[in-house]
Amino acid sequence: MSPRDTRTGGVLEAMILPALTRGGYTYSTQQLIGRRFGRGRHVVDAIAEKDGVRLLVSLKWQQTGGTAEQKVPFEVISLAEAILQGQFNKAYLVLGGEGWTLRDFYTSGGLKEHLVHTDRVEILTLEGFVARANRSEL
Repeated sequence: MSPRDTRTGGVLEAMILPALTRGGYTYSTQQLIGRRFGRGRHVVDAIAEKDGVRLLVSLKWQQTGGTAEQKVPFEVISLAEAILQGQFNKAYLVLGGEGWTLRDFYTSGGLKEHLVHTDRVEILTLEGFVARANRSEL
């Protein structure tokens, strides 16, 4: 079994940062925002800000079938918890790559009925996020 390529996340990050800049957002990348439920470190891919609104951006890349898909619900819960702490207004979980079998379920809000406190966490495709960031509509 060959080792997984974990460098693809950097490619995804490089694709969304220009859109944030074009939309007038300032950002910082790879930011520690606390601990996940008091345990492991919670690092987000970016914190974007505009007009006093602070946004968390978490990126997941699924090039082929794998474990990223299973991590989505836990990431949504972790982002919601960070928002509940009061320092951030909203969070985006951006799904890139063609290996998602549940992408439509996630991006259509399928998790909402199963998870509480997630109303300010939005799951978008890479293309959807870039389009909204470009238009300054996050």
